[in-house]
Amino acid sequence: MEEEKKHIDELIANYLTGGLDENNLSELKAWIAASAENETYFIQQREVWFSAVSREAASIYNKNKAFDTFRERIHSSKKEQKPFRQGFRLSAMWRYAAVVAVIIAVGYLSYWRGEVNVKDTFADISVEAPLGSKTKLYLPDGTLVWLNAGSRMTYSQGFGVDNRKVELEGEGYFEVTRNEKIPFYVKTKDLQLRVLGTKFNFRDYPEDHEVVVSLLEGKVELNNMLKSEKEAFLAPDERAILNKSNGLMTVESVAASNASQWTDGYLFFDEELLPDIAKELERSYNVKIHIANDSLNNFRFYGNFVRREQNIQEVLDALASTEKIQYKIEERNITIY
Repeated sequence: MEEEKKHIDELIANYLTGGLDENNLSELKAWIAASAENETYFIQQREVWFSAVSREAASIYNKNKAFDTFRERIHSSKKEQKPFRQGFRLSAMWRYAAVVAVIIAVGYLSYWRGEVNVKDTFADISVEAPLGSKTKLYLPDGTLVWLNAGSRMTYSQGFGVDNRKVELEGEGYFEVTRNEKIPFYVKTKDLQLRVLGTKFNFRDYPEDHEVVVSLLEGKVELNNMLKSEKEAFLAPDERAILNKSNGLMTVESVAASNASQWTDGYLFFDEELLPDIAKELERSYNVKIHIANDSLNNFRFYGNFVRREQNIQEVLDALASTEKIQYKIEERNITIY
């Protein structure tokens, strides 16, 4: 474990001085993406470096001379406490930290240049929930996220440093860690949401007819991307519904906690359009549903089901009991008429 940590420190140090080849860079990127702990560790080490110097500035400085000066300072301070041990060696991370100590005057501007270098080098992180399942994760700032079946969320390696922005395709439930200095954004093709710290459910699958945001706690600001203007602020137990066909958004009072029941294995339809319900059933049960009559597309249904206990036929039986629809099942293909 110690050898692995030392090796990672070497990779980070060499990366920050522009000395990684393609293979080592790929190794470092894979290590960072492997866990939230790894990403946090990299960000911490990166912040130590860029708080003083950019990669460009480091490349024109005499690193060996800087290290020697740094070691002399260590030697002087040790003399006041106890004799300096012969053969004392600093790790590669300390060697490069010496450059920081000597050229700290490079200052604030270099920090931001360094930030840009890092962001340009590392690709975004993408998390997906396969069909028929859901995924739970924590972002680097501690925010809890659940992704529903068939959803994808993307965020940058620099998340939490100077931004907290995620892009969502599908459905996600968020419990956002409060940070008044860095707002949290969720963006889809149709709608952008801004919060400081709160709990909400956001559903925007590309194939759905509506975007639905339900707020459980706190306050959120919504920006309608279809009309390029701010449209609404939500209070707890309110939801916004954005019609993708005409760009109109409405706000209504609801029991918002119902919108997140899917995180506990439930299917909850709160007056939703039949086409959107069909898509949700497709994602949840990994089936294909065809609505045979366009006249059914404006029908709305209410229902609550336990996905792990009730199969697709039981759900369809409940919908058919309203006498608004009928259905036919052929293996994994379903027709509603």
